[in-house]
Amino acid sequence: MAETLNSVVDAIGGTPLVRLDRLTERAGVKGTILAKLEYLNPGFSKKDRAALGIIEEAEASGVLKPGQTVVELTSGNMGTGLAIVCAIKGYPFVAVMSKGNSQERARMMRALGADVILVDQLPGSVPGQVSGGDLALVEQTAKNVSAERGAFRADQFNRDGNWLAHYHKTGPEIWDASHGGVDAFVDFIGSGGTYVGVTKALKERNPSIKCFVVEPEGAAAAAGEKITQAEHPIQGGGYSMPDLAFLKNAPVDGYIQISGGEARQTARLLARSEGIFGGFSSGANVAAALRLLSGKESGKHIAVVICDSGLKYLSTDLWG
Repeated sequence: MAETLNSVVDAIGGTPLVRLDRLTERAGVKGTILAKLEYLNPGFSKKDRAALGIIEEAEASGVLKPGQTVVELTSGNMGTGLAIVCAIKGYPFVAVMSKGNSQERARMMRALGADVILVDQLPGSVPGQVSGGDLALVEQTAKNVSAERGAFRADQFNRDGNWLAHYHKTGPEIWDASHGGVDAFVDFIGSGGTYVGVTKALKERNPSIKCFVVEPEGAAAAAGEKITQAEHPIQGGGYSMPDLAFLKNAPVDGYIQISGGEARQTARLLARSEGIFGGFSSGANVAAALRLLSGKESGKHIAVVICDSGLKYLSTDLWG
């Protein structure tokens, strides 16, 4: 029997795992894609889990004081998750975001009570395509705001509460829902928290599961590739950052590069064939799984994360 929850925070996690059999049939590949529908979290993205994990870890360790302001850089999803968690727990929240990210995200965070600071992109940057250089400007602003307000910095790129949320919850949920029937996992990386948490959880249960890092074409820093196109439309990751803290010593069985066009086409295919309305990074993940099923992982079961909702991209060319 369903239970009554104490707050919307208690609704974070426990998202369904869905077979994408119609999509794989249309794509003409053999095998199964298992999609974890993280866009069904209260903030419409997987970052709700990381936001809750970071805040709870900070509370437990005492580094976050009652009523203290929380500050974080975000492409929008982490900020939305933090806005929800902070609203419930009584922390003022300041989100610092590049103007290159979709405007829906800023509007949603403000609606949830966040103070949103938008940072100009580098000269010549393209709206909708946030580079590592643009993110560096956001990082500096977040540092300045944190110092000015005596705030707690959520720091999703370094605080272990991020990846641990996926290690303790997302990964085991995928394993349990698939009855241990996962052969591979692919994930488009931003901070790397989802990839590392899910990968460690799955490999502890079955070391033969292959896990692949997904990055944009031309911006595959984790794979050690030369950066030739730092700007790309796959928001929320692919920042050309070669030294992500969470990826150090994390198992990686391979790297896959997906173009913005391929991510866009696959997100549209996902919506039309499966009724799943995901964003750019969701398209990148499914595209990577399709590529594996058309090659060396043909016939296998591949798990992916549907990272966020397509509603957050209505002002972009994803749905134009």
